[in-house]
Amino acid sequence: MSVSHWLYVIGVLVVVLTMIIRRNVIIPCLVFTFLIGWVFKGSFIDGIMVMFNASIVAAKDLFSIFLIIGLMVAMLKSLSVTGADRLLVLPLQKMMKSPLISYIVIIVSTLVISLFFWPTPAVPLIGALLVPAAIKSGLPPMMAAMAMALAGQGMALSGDVIIQGAPGLTASAAGVPVQMLTARGGMLSFIAGTIAIILGWWLNQGEIKAFQTKQETAASDPDETGAAEKLKGSEEQIKFEKKQYAPLLKNLLIVAMLGVIVALFAFDIKGGDASALLGGVAFLIMIVASLLVKGAEGLDTIGDYIADGLVFAFRVMGPIIPIAGFFFLGSPEAVAGILGEGAPGFLFDVGKMISEVIPPTGFLAGFGMLILGAITGLDGSGFSGLPLVGTLAGAMAAGSENVAATLGAIGQLGAIWAGGGTLVAWCSLVAVAGIVNVSVLELVRKNFIPVVTGLVIATIVGVLMM
Repeated sequence: MSVSHWLYVIGVLVVVLTMIIRRNVIIPCLVFTFLIGWVFKGSFIDGIMVMFNASIVAAKDLFSIFLIIGLMVAMLKSLSVTGADRLLVLPLQKMMKSPLISYIVIIVSTLVISLFFWPTPAVPLIGALLVPAAIKSGLPPMMAAMAMALAGQGMALSGDVIIQGAPGLTASAAGVPVQMLTARGGMLSFIAGTIAIILGWWLNQGEIKAFQTKQETAASDPDETGAAEKLKGSEEQIKFEKKQYAPLLKNLLIVAMLGVIVALFAFDIKGGDASALLGGVAFLIMIVASLLVKGAEGLDTIGDYIADGLVFAFRVMGPIIPIAGFFFLGSPEAVAGILGEGAPGFLFDVGKMISEVIPPTGFLAGFGMLILGAITGLDGSGFSGLPLVGTLAGAMAAGSENVAATLGAIGQLGAIWAGGGTLVAWCSLVAVAGIVNVSVLELVRKNFIPVVTGLVIATIVGVLMM
């Protein structure tokens, strides 16, 4: 291997070590991108230019993901001013008559909303409307928080089968079709999530009974029952505009999203075309909502919605660009746009050497990828490690798209379930714990056994698929 190859290997190790100590990996990625560019090009100035060019290549490749995330958030924001988003979940409150039904309702509603709009908007919506009713039915606040985290930050985000932000990142780095990785990631995330959700309920039967006993004797802990009152109070303070249009917009959203799902299957729309359809529908709904609620002012307001959505997307995903730029140096397809024609895919070359020692279709490769993905998730993002696991999966697969997609999906599960997340206290799990008013560290502890068990079984299934 050349000096550039060794620099890349050292860079990957430094990045992983930085993630283990829970620090951001942007600076290590930029530094090693510069060093590799300097050594490979033989020019200090060229090394500086490579840092920028790597980010440009990554940004071009990932912008469609940024845009679809921004549009979905913007669309939800255009509806939320009337309270239409809250009307979506209000009927579910009437169903919550027992702890088990409440647990299931929170899981299903969080899963559906997270699949279409990502978990971030789902957390305050579910937390404000459904969690108080669930607590009243006898479901402990901790169990409500677990249900939201396992369904949203875990199951929905790790598969991401609608927006396809996560599989888009992983597939791009692995050099496989996004629909192939989405199918495998969706299936494995469903397996992991189902097992984690069932175990989460089963392992906490004692806590549920104890909480119900407290409620029945009117001796509940004020901190626990206060969660419902706190959420209910914050909900009542929200003021909406032209609430009479909320039912119409709610029905429009439901019909539109059902139409998208039907069209995806009926016309076999996949990959980028699926994202384009979803994004186009988001634009149409925003236009209707803006003009209906704001009138002529909607001509200006829609720009604010789009800006807010894109700000959200870039705040969440923006740091991925320089990180992806470094890992794109490892891909033969992407590196040509950064270092020029004839440049080697550094990680692919290293991966070929590794694959000669470690069979890419065995349990060692599968669990190695799961552990690596979980390590990359320790930074609390869940997404920053996807270019790494994707590139390494493609390198180890030795040209097999099936193997690359499966290994990439396993690594994606590890990264997002850990850091996206359910196992890291400094990730978006803080928002779940905060809105339900429970300890985030205790929530991580409660999640650990169900999540790890689910990931292990999903990985075994994934390995058997290869």
